[in-house]
Amino acid sequence: MKLLSHFSPKNSSLSPLSAPFFSALSFRLRRSTGFPVTSPPPPPPPYISVSPSLSCHVSSRTGGGAGGVVSMDSPSLDLAVSVDSVARDLKNQSLGSDAGDYSKRLGLKLEDINWDHSFVRELPGDPRTDTIPREVLHACYTKVLPSAEVENPQLVAWSESVAELLGLDPQEFERPDFSLLFSGASTLVGALPYAQCYGGHQFGMWAGQLGDGRAITLGEIINSKSERWELQLKGAGKTPYSRFADGLAVLRSSIREFLCSEAMHSLGIPTTRALCLVTTGKYVTRDMFYDGNPKEEPGAIVCRVSQSFLRFGSYQIHASRGKEDLGIVRALADYAIRNHFPHIDNMSRSESLSFTTGDEDHSVVDLTSNKYAAWVVEVAERTATLIANWQGVGFTHGVLNTDNMSILGLTIDYGPFGFLDAFDPSYTPNTTDLPGRRYCFANQPDIGLWNIAQFASTLSAAQLINDREANYAMERYGTKFMDEYQAIMTKKLGLPKYNKQLISKLLNNMAVDKVDYTNFFRLLSNIKADPSIPEEELLVPLKAVLLDIGKERKEAWISWAKSYIEELASGGISDEERKVSMNAVNPKYVLRNYLCQSAIDAAELGDFGEVRRLLKIMERPYDEQPGMEKYARLPPAWAYRPGVCMLSCSS
Repeated sequence: MKLLSHFSPKNSSLSPLSAPFFSALSFRLRRSTGFPVTSPPPPPPPYISVSPSLSCHVSSRTGGGAGGVVSMDSPSLDLAVSVDSVARDLKNQSLGSDAGDYSKRLGLKLEDINWDHSFVRELPGDPRTDTIPREVLHACYTKVLPSAEVENPQLVAWSESVAELLGLDPQEFERPDFSLLFSGASTLVGALPYAQCYGGHQFGMWAGQLGDGRAITLGEIINSKSERWELQLKGAGKTPYSRFADGLAVLRSSIREFLCSEAMHSLGIPTTRALCLVTTGKYVTRDMFYDGNPKEEPGAIVCRVSQSFLRFGSYQIHASRGKEDLGIVRALADYAIRNHFPHIDNMSRSESLSFTTGDEDHSVVDLTSNKYAAWVVEVAERTATLIANWQGVGFTHGVLNTDNMSILGLTIDYGPFGFLDAFDPSYTPNTTDLPGRRYCFANQPDIGLWNIAQFASTLSAAQLINDREANYAMERYGTKFMDEYQAIMTKKLGLPKYNKQLISKLLNNMAVDKVDYTNFFRLLSNIKADPSIPEEELLVPLKAVLLDIGKERKEAWISWAKSYIEELASGGISDEERKVSMNAVNPKYVLRNYLCQSAIDAAELGDFGEVRRLLKIMERPYDEQPGMEKYARLPPAWAYRPGVCMLSCSS
């Protein structure tokens, strides 16, 4: 039976996916999380055909898959962070000469950056350079210049760790022209700006050409470690991909993207980064809720940083255009492997990388004989690892369209995201997603599979992989996700081994009583592995999060706590040792939406202090940070109003 049909040049559609296959793997994914799901799973992808006889063998092992389990341990955390130290950190953001250790080290001046432009050099580009909205054919990018109007732009904040990553001298952030350079009003010496062409599925429907409608890449920096980092200005003006939009961004959404990029990195979750945030000094008209009530908002530009901004949709758009552009899919795949997956190019055929699929005939997939097969499998596994980490920390992306899926397995495009407050598996932070909750928290693992199916379909359309290889990539996604997720949850609970029943009961209890996700797991480390603790004292360590529960619910929690303590006692680890290890994977501080909103409200009045303070606090999410406890509090009542707990894609 044929697995994948090729894109039709006329309508970009593929033959339907076999519902039994997708449902079977989706069912396994949902069971593995233990979520008490109230929302339906996403429907099977309509553009890919898979044999219904495929049996996806998924592992229930506690350990990691072929690539091992990604550690959520925090790196070298300083456990004694005082209010004074946070204050000192804030002074660093004032760009004074007495800033912290990094600021005392000399780095590159902006004029001395080692630029490279491999994307422009190695891939086909648009012969036109105008920004008239249009279909850009047979090209991966269009050269454009930033065009956002500015008037006395100001630097809001900058990331020391990203500056260090790029090798920049901290004194460069004091330059009078810095805000002009990073708003795009002045040109950085050596930059070669362009906007990328890509397409994508949005809410399950093929949307055709999308592209960088307001993000303009400046080029790639090669740092002292020979690492390639792409710099991109988001909100820098119109491109041919802007469609009916103005190519600009507002301060509200820019603060959220800047802070969350850095917060996710500090949590240990793969993500794009953010170097700096500047205001434009101009106002932008936005209808935040698409309800016919637009208002003027301050404009801003974020400098995003990533090893690559290639997305699944970067490949889809060319496959959708038929035979004439299928060669571009191959060229883009070769580019990605050469620059970002060089180990695949260097694989020895003597390595044992042959695997038996779950198909009825137990077909063998040899990843050494086809580099594209090895590549799609690695993309699938990276994506699985990423989403498992999201589930572990309670992060909901909100817009998991295929144009928002990184081939590097990074969190990309921070729009209406949200961290769980009260645990609700059906939570979506995106008002546009409310009718079907396609992108709700519990559905994210399924959506990851759906998107991998689309990516595999694209590579098959370009004849880069065959049916068995596409099937195997999806199998590996399922296995990898479950291995990673189970390992993460085992660490979060401090268990000696994975216990599905215990975790499922816990998540059900949390959903029923709307328990704060972050604070619960942080407090859980205070429970002692002592079966002799009196029943009436079992829940004392959790009293701050188990609010207003009646007698019946209290009994349910006591029953769970007894089982949990018995499991802990069987591990033979001291309470002190377990507390340290649990606190290293259960953050005290996450970037809750209400914290973002407080910083936004102040920034819109010209006070950037709260943005800088949040940046510093979120750099150490696993530390206690004495004096900063208010940033770990439960959300206030006002946090549940529209525009705070839930947002639109307006930005």
